[in-house]
Amino acid sequence: MKKLFLILAAVTGMLTAQAAKVNIDRIEPTDWYVGINSVPSVQLMVYGNGIGSAEVTTQYPGVTIDSVVRVDSPNYLLVYIDTRNAQPGTMELLFKQGRSKKTVKYQLKAREKRGSERKGFTNADVLYMLMPDRFADGNPANNQIAGMEPYKTDRSKPSLRHGGDIEGIRQHLDYFCQLGVTALWFTPVLENNSPDHNAVSTYHGYATTNYYRVDPRFGTNEEYRNLCDEAHKRGLKVVMDMIFNHCGANHPWLTDMPTRDWFNQPDYKNNYLQTSYKLTPVMDPYASDIDLKETVEGWFVRSMPDLNHHNVHVMNYLIQNSIWWIETAGIDGIRMDTYPYAYADAMARWMKCLNTEYPNFNVVGETWVENPAYTAAWQKGNKMGKPESYLPTVMDFSFYEKVDSAKQEETDGWWRGYNRVYNSLCLDYLYPNPSSVMAFIENHDTDRFLGNGQDVAALKQALALLLTINRIPQLYYGTEILMNGTKEITDGNVRKDFPGGFPGDTQDAFTAKGRTPAQNDMFNWLSRLLRWRKGNDAIIKGKMTQFIPYNGIYVIARTFKSKHAVTIINGTTSERQMKLDRYAEIFGEATGAIDVPTGNTIHFTDGAITLPARGVLVLEF
Repeated sequence: MKKLFLILAAVTGMLTAQAAKVNIDRIEPTDWYVGINSVPSVQLMVYGNGIGSAEVTTQYPGVTIDSVVRVDSPNYLLVYIDTRNAQPGTMELLFKQGRSKKTVKYQLKAREKRGSERKGFTNADVLYMLMPDRFADGNPANNQIAGMEPYKTDRSKPSLRHGGDIEGIRQHLDYFCQLGVTALWFTPVLENNSPDHNAVSTYHGYATTNYYRVDPRFGTNEEYRNLCDEAHKRGLKVVMDMIFNHCGANHPWLTDMPTRDWFNQPDYKNNYLQTSYKLTPVMDPYASDIDLKETVEGWFVRSMPDLNHHNVHVMNYLIQNSIWWIETAGIDGIRMDTYPYAYADAMARWMKCLNTEYPNFNVVGETWVENPAYTAAWQKGNKMGKPESYLPTVMDFSFYEKVDSAKQEETDGWWRGYNRVYNSLCLDYLYPNPSSVMAFIENHDTDRFLGNGQDVAALKQALALLLTINRIPQLYYGTEILMNGTKEITDGNVRKDFPGGFPGDTQDAFTAKGRTPAQNDMFNWLSRLLRWRKGNDAIIKGKMTQFIPYNGIYVIARTFKSKHAVTIINGTTSERQMKLDRYAEIFGEATGAIDVPTGNTIHFTDGAITLPARGVLVLEF
């Protein structure tokens, strides 16, 4: 009996010792930067089985522990530290649980430049948006990653992973320079460790499972930083796609919620609420409680749980994450997904923090409502009755929708065709800063501009407008080589692989030799326009004047000092003559001009210009 008692005591002692052991799986942020004053108290999120009961101390000079927050789950510990008076170096954090101790080294880094020195994208730039999975596979060895959720790499299936990666983008940086764009926007590159099949696929990147790690299918954090560095050497900026509204269902937060209110609708298994996708209640002065709740608290889809930004610890985590990527990778801007789906006051807090730390940085928010009044209400400096958003740039879905309609209509004397674009731009007085609005004619969430056809004339008209109006233009990858497709069957059909980016491709559209004559015509036409736009004060700084469409012709002029740029569009399917006396305030005594995309000289014979059906000119004089 005594022997049995000793054995039981020994076993109990072993179990007690094991229970008291300090377990730390990881700490986020993985490291931090000294001198960031907009975050006076940095939240360290410590993950580990039973870590919630640990005590934490440090003796690092200049660092104080402001608070230790024990949340609902015993497997997280939030440690808030003040690093404002610290110097760069390796800090030691001592964790104690009973008699068990563990020392963790934590790096405090020096910033490479002051926050004010980080310059964001502006209307002087043209953004080129691409999906890493669909652009180029530069490293086939990372297509399959052991230890991650089961998935397939199958390029025959439009909704599965295809194997594109960061290395593939890096290998084609010169291509972007040849085209003439100045900034690159990639859909999210962060880890999406989710099952991959036709019903639920996350090749697009919008279901994050680790906010501090590049998805290994795309590469490593170091490769991403290297890509940014090499892009900068070529004069290219990099815009990072972020998602605060939701994370991925496979994020450890969902299986083990740090707090009971970490997510909106946390009882999702028994009481699931999906968003209505209707964004109007956020700005509606008469919105009902239920309408607003469905918009901002409903989950985007079941595989993307909705984060609760009114939980201060959630928002602290996300704010720090954005700062960490700016400092770590050297990005030049952020595109924030599903902006109005999150709580407006929480997003305003984030933007105010970034504006304080990085006054010359830029963030664009996705605000998908096709009404300029709605969009303008989100821009920094708005006077629309809502709290200040501090958001510098918004997306012009009105322009997208109006151009998409105009291409299918005859421009009449009132409302149809390019009258739609004219009437939308008339409302620019609603924007505090129209030159900081991002315009586009297509993206990864819309049908390709060409649909399933090849209406090159309509495409050239849309691109000419996009690149000469008072906006920040955004292009979608492959437009320059006439890529088409619709979402009718699957979104994957508007996200096709760029030809030449993958092993076994029979065409290499990255080279003039590999492109078809029609593709080269489009590429060269657009490239000439992009190169002309770069550094062009008439477009970047110039006054914009638009004329009501007359006789089916729509005219927009940009003027800076003695420089003039005039875009002329025939919005009809018949030849039209444009008499210049109606536009004397722009043309004056000019007798001719150069058509930028073609290089042709246009003579103003008999005081008029003749435009073919669906013709377009971009004149410089």
